[in-house]
Amino acid sequence: MSDSYAIVNPDDAQDAYAGSDVPGEFRPLTDALGAQQLAATLIRIPPHSDFEQGTGHTHDDLEELYLVTRGTLTMRFGDAVEQVTAPAAVRVAASTPRSHRNEGDEPVDLWAISRQSDGDGGNKIDAFWEASPDASQKR
Repeated sequence: MSDSYAIVNPDDAQDAYAGSDVPGEFRPLTDALGAQQLAATLIRIPPHSDFEQGTGHTHDDLEELYLVTRGTLTMRFGDAVEQVTAPAAVRVAASTPRSHRNEGDEPVDLWAISRQSDGDGGNKIDAFWEASPDASQKR
């Protein structure tokens, strides 16, 4: 790795949800990239999976950019529910409650990108939305 750039295969990054009952993968790439200002995570959501298990979250100050690069994702922003099909870029304000799940037949690749923040890991919202008959909350 160079100080001026880095190339990382996301499959080489540790899956934070390996061994859990959360469906899919959560692969933070920030450290592997040696990023000093940006945070990047690849989230893979299998077909018919509620990756956030009915929960949602907000942030205190952290705006997020989501890049949907494969599949169609059902995303909730406050009270609005949107079908987001790749390729798509989605910006979400820090205070906006948000969540996502894959109710479709194809896998979804979702990239979450933001500035780095030591103290804004998010504010979890339990029972953010009703379970979907099209998206299991467990592996």
